[in-house]
Amino acid sequence: MAYLMVSTLFTLASALIWPINSIFLLREGGLTLLGVMVVNAVFTLGSMVFEVPTGVVADTVGRKASLLMGMFTLVVSTLLYVATPRWGIGIWGFIGASVILGIGFTFQTGALEAWLVDALDATGWDSPKERVFAWGQMASGGGMLTGSLLGGLLAQVGLSMPYIVRAVLLTVAFVAVAVLMRDLGFQARSLRLATFGAETRRIFDAGVTFGWRSPVVRPLLWSSAAAGVFFMFAWYAWQPYILELLARDYVWLLGVVTAAFSLAGIVGNSLVGRIMGNGAGRRDSWRVLAFCGWMYLALSVGIAAVGLSGVAPGLAPAGIAIALWLTFGLVFGISGPVRMAYINTHIPSAQRATVLSLDAFFADGGGAAGQPALGWLSERATIPIAWVTGALFLVAPPLLYRASGKAAERAEKSSPTP
Repeated sequence: MAYLMVSTLFTLASALIWPINSIFLLREGGLTLLGVMVVNAVFTLGSMVFEVPTGVVADTVGRKASLLMGMFTLVVSTLLYVATPRWGIGIWGFIGASVILGIGFTFQTGALEAWLVDALDATGWDSPKERVFAWGQMASGGGMLTGSLLGGLLAQVGLSMPYIVRAVLLTVAFVAVAVLMRDLGFQARSLRLATFGAETRRIFDAGVTFGWRSPVVRPLLWSSAAAGVFFMFAWYAWQPYILELLARDYVWLLGVVTAAFSLAGIVGNSLVGRIMGNGAGRRDSWRVLAFCGWMYLALSVGIAAVGLSGVAPGLAPAGIAIALWLTFGLVFGISGPVRMAYINTHIPSAQRATVLSLDAFFADGGGAAGQPALGWLSERATIPIAWVTGALFLVAPPLLYRASGKAAERAEKSSPTP
């Protein structure tokens, strides 16, 4: 229950700005699309740099402490976003806020997921974990749906309003974590400034051992990097792209589409149990993930093809692109819980948060490279051309999922039978 409540509150607060973040930076901040991608790339780069150091906090002081630090940092960075255009700081204010925002999210990355898995193991949970992850994503999807709709409506009043309400809700989430969460199944250790460097190296080495050197986990890390090149660009570029296809200034529609995307994700979450099956009929996780990977590629090219077809802007082409984007959300709702359960199966508890942070590190690296490069291409050519270029990286994930699955099967066959 605590996991579902915290997931819902956190996603609700985060989702308030998702439909309008790019529009806010373009209109309130006076940035170009390239500038928007640079700001978002700085956020991603900041996340990448701080993934392992903040993972140290989660794997020593505790998952709860890491989440609380993340919530506090996110409140500060969100308010700085609002203050930047009002104080006339310009792009450097957004860059500074993005660095702090990246630090805040890295405190959260892996900590909540690691806390859940440890708690499930400590309480004797023996059912498939992807079901719990699916429930969590459904709860998050509900928060995303509500937050996206509310964010779109608040943006009609003022583009800064979603950020202000977000800061308030993150404060509520901070209180919920402080009251509801306890570190079950995890033994906390003291962390001092004098020993932080040594702890960072020790935990990083453990992350390398159980992450990078694992033939099962390593392909998943590379798949995160390849997908990150496209996904982070696509998430921010679809907002101006849809308005461009519509040829209308329907900012409120961005909130509706984002809410519908989350609803599609909830539908996908609800299908996970049926797709994976039970007992002898249970499907291999890596096969499901590979299929989803090919679906991502097909849908991404389809979305870009609408803009490349040369049709006149209007409701029809925008409607087709939106329908494909929502199908994207459905597939994401299926692949997300399956991947979370799959990677956690191959990570020891003591290093869980660190390896998950390492996975996010690779995704951030792909995003940090992809966003400015594809943003530059969007300005030099068009958003659809940049979209197709980024989608080429989606060829790698399904092949890497296959490599991971085959390595897992070899490891299972070679392990001694009890």
